[in-house]
Amino acid sequence: MAEQKDDAATRRGFLKTGAAVVGGTLTAPAIPGAWAAGSDEIRVGLIGCGGRGRGAAKDALQSSQGVRLVALGDAFPDRLAEARENLKTLGDAALVPEERCFVGLDAYQKVLATDANYVILATPPAFRPEHLRAAVAAGKNIFAEKPVAVDGTGIRAVLEVYEQARAKGLHIGVGTQRRHQNGYLETMQRVKDGAIGEIVSARCYWNQGGLWNKPRKDEWSDLEWQMRNWLYFTWLSGDHIVEQHVHNIDVINWALDSHPVSALGLGGRQVRVSPAYGHIFDHFAIDFEYASGLHLMSQCRQIEGCDKQIMEGLQGTKGSAELNDGAKRWRIAGAKAWKFEGVANAPYRQEHTDLIASIRAGKPYNELKTIAESTLTAIMGRMSAYTGKLVTWEEALGSSDSLVPQLLAFGPMPMPEVPKPGA
Repeated sequence: MAEQKDDAATRRGFLKTGAAVVGGTLTAPAIPGAWAAGSDEIRVGLIGCGGRGRGAAKDALQSSQGVRLVALGDAFPDRLAEARENLKTLGDAALVPEERCFVGLDAYQKVLATDANYVILATPPAFRPEHLRAAVAAGKNIFAEKPVAVDGTGIRAVLEVYEQARAKGLHIGVGTQRRHQNGYLETMQRVKDGAIGEIVSARCYWNQGGLWNKPRKDEWSDLEWQMRNWLYFTWLSGDHIVEQHVHNIDVINWALDSHPVSALGLGGRQVRVSPAYGHIFDHFAIDFEYASGLHLMSQCRQIEGCDKQIMEGLQGTKGSAELNDGAKRWRIAGAKAWKFEGVANAPYRQEHTDLIASIRAGKPYNELKTIAESTLTAIMGRMSAYTGKLVTWEEALGSSDSLVPQLLAFGPMPMPEVPKPGA
């Protein structure tokens, strides 16, 4: 796959969010968002050193010229050490000195106090609203992994941050890589140009087997065990409909330039029932309705031995579209039949290339609102499946429920019961 190259001639309006180092102490920049003249170096601070964080850091470093990793932060020392070891294979640009490696629940604050001008937020989604707020307050450009919250309270906070970032002229990219994948982009352009007519229905699936699980160690507190197995706790991940299926839901919202007005769904925990898997469901099926009356049939499942299907489909009055990343198949059926025959790009890298190019060109770039809406769509579906009731957009957005504890400390933390619809 061809790697996108940076065009130095387009670099203008450079931003500098760097901090000054005085006597060895890092201090915040006097004017967040101002670049040093003649410098367009991207200095990356990674917050969250797990597998996705390491992957995002590698993609950022390899996406463009003039990118350097300058700080690391994680709640756990072993995860940070693994990241340092893993990333050093990329050479000098990925070597972070000990004094710029921070551990603990407050590690994000210490990364934000460095001269990083591009922070990657890759902790469990529960922490995303607060980390976004703090990063924007510190004047940083941001790449945030999805989803961006786990409840309506978090989404409201994120929408406020979106406006604050716009006012400051900061750039925010979010890990919805399908929006940077050439197969998706070319198909979506044809759909929006009318190739399948008016869209009348949609479907999307993320049906797969199980994911990783870390056996509990005696020395782990309740909080540490839950954070290390964050996928399986709704307060940390939002459940897999939010953490994973949000990708597919986002594609449908993208195609429709809208979000649903209600959700009616079901789900349960039929196979993955051990306490080792927390308290989340292992399957969901949601009927989302949009303001136009269009319905989206959404399914997601994490159960071994079942058929795997990860894709999005659109039915129009003049044809249909299939968008299938797993099969690398993007095509349109109907009078304007077409299929993608190009070489699929590397979307995880491309999303950093696009964000960095926009920063260097001084062009507005903020993906936060769209993914906040797609995240809330998934949250609305989860709320319906957990309760067995129809849930509206207004109910989901206005919900006073806050799943994330206000004060966190390593120690006891009871595990919530598995939700029981109708109870």
